[in-house]
Amino acid sequence: MASLRHEFYETDEKLTISIFDRGADPAQVSVTFEPRKIGYANGEKTLFLEPLKGQIDPERCDFTVGKVKVELRLVKMAQGRWGGITGDAPDPLQTAPIGPTTSPAVAEARAKPKKNWEELTTKILTSEKEVTVDEDPNVGGDSTVNSFFQKIFGDADDDSKRAMMKSFQESGGTTLSTNWEEVSKGTVEVKPPAGSEWKKWD
Repeated sequence: MASLRHEFYETDEKLTISIFDRGADPAQVSVTFEPRKIGYANGEKTLFLEPLKGQIDPERCDFTVGKVKVELRLVKMAQGRWGGITGDAPDPLQTAPIGPTTSPAVAEARAKPKKNWEELTTKILTSEKEVTVDEDPNVGGDSTVNSFFQKIFGDADDDSKRAMMKSFQESGGTTLSTNWEEVSKGTVEVKPPAGSEWKKWD
């Protein structure tokens, strides 16, 4: 009798065993499922695994025959990880299937109330203090700058207003002065920002 190499992986609900039997003929393969035992036979090749570490539901177990391996899917009667295929069983042999059970840690995790992220986000956004123009003059962009200059212009005396209008118009918007004595002496020169060049449009 040839022994067969096999591997397994598991979830809480199922355990899958891969039996490496290359070129197995589905018509020749025989698999038996019992609550604590599985048997595999393909001609001279056999594999028996018992006692299983936990109880399985033979009615819900199945298998598929591939080109390289035969895959057995065992449905566990009780949820949980076995950590191996055979060995001392943690649960006694039972005749009736158990409903899905959860470990205390899982039950505790499920019992905790879920966070309402939408509510939390809204709360954070509404609790954030709006920054005022006095705290940061760049808050409102152009509209804030315009209202800033309107405030200066509105609070200025007649000479300052005249100086602001003359300096702004003559400099093409590159200079704004409130000093009438300086602005009244001549034409206000154009001072473009650093790295830019002034061009007169016709």
